[in-house]
Amino acid sequence: MLQLKNICYDVDADRPDKARRILSDVSLDFPEKTVTVITGHNGSGKSTLIKLIMGIDRPTSGRVLFNGEDITDASVTERALKGFTIAFQQPVRFKGITVRDLLGAACRKKLATGEACNFLYTVGLCAKDYIDRPVDGTLSGGELKRIELATSLAKGGEVFLLDEPEAGIDLWSFDELVGVFDKLRDKTVVIVSHQNKILQAADRIVVLNSAAQPVVGTREEILPTLTDVGAPYCRRGVLSAE
Repeated sequence: MLQLKNICYDVDADRPDKARRILSDVSLDFPEKTVTVITGHNGSGKSTLIKLIMGIDRPTSGRVLFNGEDITDASVTERALKGFTIAFQQPVRFKGITVRDLLGAACRKKLATGEACNFLYTVGLCAKDYIDRPVDGTLSGGELKRIELATSLAKGGEVFLLDEPEAGIDLWSFDELVGVFDKLRDKTVVIVSHQNKILQAADRIVVLNSAAQPVVGTREEILPTLTDVGAPYCRRGVLSAE
């Protein structure tokens, strides 16, 4: 199980006169075989939390545990070797690298065409149209996002971290995106999102609030308490809209 224990995170922590606390004494459990969606207003620390889990940033205080092991000081590479993978809000472009190359690098082996195509098909892309395309500016934001998701699937692993995976995805592709989450339900999946369809796919929802402790519950418990579905979320009586 992935666990966060008493996590605090300060921006500009090395400059006391400008330090600002983003996360304060946050403790959360992320059970195995569960899709957890993190939501909350802008600035509540959602993306920061994902980066802390992956090791991109380090907490000011507190611990990150995985299967009982303290990995707070583990690097991104060390966490990747333990089965952590992340898909960013803005996918990276790789000049001179094809989609086939990228998927092969994720698997750490030369992929047969059929294997590579299966990963692309899973995220709703026609494999023959994309397998040998360069991962560069000729691809739209939605295409890049789905290729990044395919790369995450190719990596395998135990913990999937997805920061606003709907960014750049057209409405027609949304159902296919949610279908990808269903294929990951045997893993630990943590998603940052405001979108109703993604919240509807969650097993658990975490509502972050920089001014109070997170509110955690099942989809059935939390969704009725959220206002303005499909927009940045507020919980009645807990969060205030920006």
